[in-house]
Amino acid sequence: MAQIQIKQVKSRIKCPAVQKRTLDALGLRKLNHVVVKENTPDVMGMVNKVRHLVEVTNA
Repeated sequence: MAQIQIKQVKSRIKCPAVQKRTLDALGLRKLNHVVVKENTPDVMGMVNKVRHLVEVTNA
């Protein structure tokens, strides 16, 4: 499968707890942190929930 690179570009401060847990599940711990994940429907669903906090590119 293709891989995507996910970078947290906005702060998680004042975000709902659900969005904070989604960032944790993606492996994003702090601002400008980058993780590489498989491009699966599950991961894309999580990215869609926090799309205003992250930036996605192809790895």
